[in-house]
Amino acid sequence: MAERQYPAARSSTAGGSIIQKLREHAPNSTQLAGLATLVVSGGILLLLAGLTLTATVLSLIFFAPLILISSPIWFPIGVLIFIVVSGFLSFLGFGVAAVAAASWLYRYFRGLHPVGSNRFEFARTRIADTAGQMKDYAREYGGYLHAKVKDAAPSA
Repeated sequence: MAERQYPAARSSTAGGSIIQKLREHAPNSTQLAGLATLVVSGGILLLLAGLTLTATVLSLIFFAPLILISSPIWFPIGVLIFIVVSGFLSFLGFGVAAVAAASWLYRYFRGLHPVGSNRFEFARTRIADTAGQMKDYAREYGGYLHAKVKDAAPSA
């Protein structure tokens, strides 16, 4: 929409310049519609918040004796529901982990190089190298110890 253009007021008095400044800073129709929408929406939400609070307080007042009398039943039921739900969610989580692990192993053995396979290969080769070094070490010092045992007990 086109905005209104006001002709410049030619006044030598100070009052004219104030009116001119007011006209320059006057909101346009889009801003007024936005403000009206904001006020109406805010009022409706404030009304709904008040109704919700009122309904909550009245229901607590009305149902408090019933909740108090039946509380020995609700606590064990709540604990049971908590245990069942947490067990089900744990089961689902372990299932997702198992499927992810099986998928990774399938990709690894097919040679598709899944994420993290390079670290796995590095660890595997390092373990194999360490095992080889221990084997060589045992051969070297195993013979040394065997000779020492023969020196200590010649009949052995």
